[in-house]
Amino acid sequence: MSDPASKSRLLVSKHGVNYVLPFVLVTCCFALWGFANDITNPMVKAFSKIFRMSVTDGTLVQVAFYGGYFCMALPAALFIRRHSYKSGILLGLALYTIGVLLFVPARASGVFAPFLLAYFVLTCGLSFLETSANPFILLMGDPATATRRLTLAQSFNPIGSLAGMFVAMNLIQARLSPLDTAQRAQLDDAQFEALKQSDLAILIQPYVWIAAVLVVLFVLIAIVRMPGKQSGEDSSGEQPSLRLGASLGRLWHNVAYRWGVVAQFFYVGAQITCWTFIIQYGTHVFMGEGMSEQAAEVLSQRLNIVAMVCFCVLRFVSTYLMKYFEPSRLLAFFAAVAIGLLSVTIVVGGRPGIYCLVGVSACMSLMFPTIYSLALYGVGGDTELGSAGLIMAILGGSLLPAVQAFIIDGPSWGGVASVNLSFVVPLICFVVVMWYGLCYLRLQSRG
Repeated sequence: MSDPASKSRLLVSKHGVNYVLPFVLVTCCFALWGFANDITNPMVKAFSKIFRMSVTDGTLVQVAFYGGYFCMALPAALFIRRHSYKSGILLGLALYTIGVLLFVPARASGVFAPFLLAYFVLTCGLSFLETSANPFILLMGDPATATRRLTLAQSFNPIGSLAGMFVAMNLIQARLSPLDTAQRAQLDDAQFEALKQSDLAILIQPYVWIAAVLVVLFVLIAIVRMPGKQSGEDSSGEQPSLRLGASLGRLWHNVAYRWGVVAQFFYVGAQITCWTFIIQYGTHVFMGEGMSEQAAEVLSQRLNIVAMVCFCVLRFVSTYLMKYFEPSRLLAFFAAVAIGLLSVTIVVGGRPGIYCLVGVSACMSLMFPTIYSLALYGVGGDTELGSAGLIMAILGGSLLPAVQAFIIDGPSWGGVASVNLSFVVPLICFVVVMWYGLCYLRLQSRG
């Protein structure tokens, strides 16, 4: 349990340096990548419809999006180690801006592939941001409050996610042509091309608007003085060996870190599968009740927003609970609850199933920052490379949705609809997360 003074030390260093303004500006980055993540998840369905593709083909959006995270995390860590966290954040914002502006020529081409390139460049920027911002937040105050501080910063990530979902639902999905997939398939080439260009013009507008926000934040971070501690220093201010092989070796032999990367891979896979396919699941349920495809999609997206509100609220709650309970214990508990809820989603289905999916979002609230901070605890001067490994683990958000989409596109099994059965993928992911939480508790008990 934290002592009463811990709250005052949350954003103040041991030497009395106040980090409030740098914390606020860097925390804005958390909201901005949350926006990018959750305006993108509904685009799997939107692109599938616009380009008349299968759900599996539509998940190439996720492959490009999370592939950028994976490919750029290690280069980002090396860049940050050579320069500073602030430089990494600025480069990340620049790449993010270039990525969203690439949607303009992508729309002009009328082809799906340039959109994948835009997403890839965008998330190369997000990789720099996450690799820089997460460990930077850990350093902005007393090490004793680092996990709470990161969880607080991460609490603003779902606020950005809510904004992304709102924009996706009201400024994109609600304005796209109401023609469903079957009706689009009956259009001739000229009609289809005209409809596609109209829908793509709607789809890219929010991405272009966010570029203005990114430019403003870039300027503010560039001119505001950030903490002087450079990356690559450990908590004592000493420079570690810059040899990549030595750092990787130390990280590999750190059991809590090594399995933390595995847990993060499966957690991110669970998060993205649940948030992406709640729309497919809800559409299946509500169309079965007689709704049109578009009405079912809109209602499903509204429930997705409710899920994100639960996620957001519980993240603040979990930040508070960490004053009284071990983070690893909370991690295992919430993962166990998520497993129970997903079991209902798979077996029972219908409205109870989709309501349980909403509840799963509440369970996910504390998982990313908790796994992240637990895994990085005690790695010292290897923090940048350690952070890169945890960001590379976001690849789970690229690979596992494709596995779930493959199950959705397949046949039913044992009387269970394929869309229900597909949620066995995130269920298995939460088993891994629960196992990590329990193992970390065991490691703590051994001292």
